[in-house]
Amino acid sequence: MNVTFRQLKVFEAVARLTSYTRAAEELHLTQPAVSMQVKLLEEQVGLPLFEQIGKKIYLTDAGREMHYYSRAIAQQLDEAERVVEELKGVRRGRLAIAVASTANYFATRLLATFSQRYENITISLDVTNREGLLRHLESNDTDLVIMGRPPEMGLNLAFDSFMDNPLVIIAPPQHPLMGEKKISLTRLQQETFVVRERGSGTRNAMERFFADKGVELSTGMEMSSNEAIKQAVEAGLGLGIVSIHTLALELELKRLVVLDVEDFPIVRHWYVVHLQGKRLSPVAQVFKDFVLTEGASTVRMPGLA
Repeated sequence: MNVTFRQLKVFEAVARLTSYTRAAEELHLTQPAVSMQVKLLEEQVGLPLFEQIGKKIYLTDAGREMHYYSRAIAQQLDEAERVVEELKGVRRGRLAIAVASTANYFATRLLATFSQRYENITISLDVTNREGLLRHLESNDTDLVIMGRPPEMGLNLAFDSFMDNPLVIIAPPQHPLMGEKKISLTRLQQETFVVRERGSGTRNAMERFFADKGVELSTGMEMSSNEAIKQAVEAGLGLGIVSIHTLALELELKRLVVLDVEDFPIVRHWYVVHLQGKRLSPVAQVFKDFVLTEGASTVRMPGLA
């Protein structure tokens, strides 16, 4: 087959996005140009690569095979580019980072400091939940991931912790428990908690902690973001458990308070993560080293008092 990399790149985008329109937007091409490249590739292959049923397109058997090889070729070319950049030294390049939504409260500060040192580096940042981070790791489509506790099974990962992630219990300033010292865990059973959705790192850590202590909390509303939890707590809908990193503004403005509870905070850690055996680009390696050596000192930890 006499195919071009351009044809494979366009085809891969259409196959991944299952849409000519979205592929055209991603590649900054017109839809007819995308359709033409796919048609030329199909002529070279000698078989249809897509079939359309209704308004949706699906890969044929030949399309699935070509998608596998097009991704493999693209990854090899990316690796070749990284090797060449390594020979040149870290002066320019691209960095693709995915971070947990909670980590975004400090990730932008890390990236800002890093960007000041390496001005010609282009950074792509995706802020997502734990499920989204695991998809990034599984597909190996980012350089590095910043997240809480990495999964113990499933993916073969390399990870290093770089900073504490204390989880604290928050309340509105007028709450009756405000000002009490060493509030017992059993006392918390009289309260209602606003919690993160199941599967989130914060929810998992909270459930493990209270299960180990033999304490069962009353949970009211489930929220999909830390911002929603903070607003719900501020409105008096219950207590919340969040990372201290999310509270800088609320503590400064005295919109929320951190309760003094026994055995709190729950100290977790932040990790920089990638697939085991992944060959990091020079830019990604420098950023990883920066996070591990300077990450904790770069990020301002809101006070627990």
